[in-house]
Amino acid sequence: MQIVRGKVAERIVWGQLEQGDTVHVTSGMLGERTGETLPLSALTLLAPAEPSKIVCVGRNYLDHIKELGNDKAGLPTEPGIFLKGPNALTEPGGTVAYPAWTENFHYEGELALVIGKRASDLTPENALSHVAGYTCANDLTARDKQKPDLQWFRAKAADRFCPLGPWLVPGLDPADLGIQTRLNGQVVQDSRTANMIFPVIDVLVYVSRYVTLEVGDVVLTGTPEGVGPLQPGDTVEVEVQGVGVLKTAIGNRA
Repeated sequence: MQIVRGKVAERIVWGQLEQGDTVHVTSGMLGERTGETLPLSALTLLAPAEPSKIVCVGRNYLDHIKELGNDKAGLPTEPGIFLKGPNALTEPGGTVAYPAWTENFHYEGELALVIGKRASDLTPENALSHVAGYTCANDLTARDKQKPDLQWFRAKAADRFCPLGPWLVPGLDPADLGIQTRLNGQVVQDSRTANMIFPVIDVLVYVSRYVTLEVGDVVLTGTPEGVGPLQPGDTVEVEVQGVGVLKTAIGNRA
């Protein structure tokens, strides 16, 4: 089963997708079925989350740390956290304009999760029970703005810098999932979540020690090796094993 969020005419709905094309409308992300059904084709899919914040982990794969030259001081001893706001969300299948203010716009494919139960001071034993489901994310980055930014504000958190989707899949084991990014059909990132320095459970425990995660909040878990530049006209696909494919088009400079 997949949990979808979409728009029908002027109405935004949540639903449970079964048998490939039937959406059972629900009263919310984790709500009960209302009895209404819709064909998937009737929905314009939206990012499957309504977050108050998007918490992101940086430098969580050793090979990615090495490719950016950040391995000289040794491995991180705790997750490196930064934030995006809800303004960064982009719908699956959407187009993101190439920002006119950067000359080095990058893709970063990632496993993401959405919180389903308010979470504070989680433990390794209960952390995953607070996850509503897993999805794909593209942590779009203006690489040339990371160094001048004090907190990666422009570099990571600008409008539409977080494509998310296509839907949520509950109940996955995030410990060892394949993650692949394709640029114009060519594989550019290919790894597994088992290669994370800080696994999903550790990330949730760490973040919830300092910040309460609310229902609908999103957590991005880091990107593997193979990040690279985008150009207007490119198409990026992020695929996570057991979830599906998140497709994003890069538009003209704007």
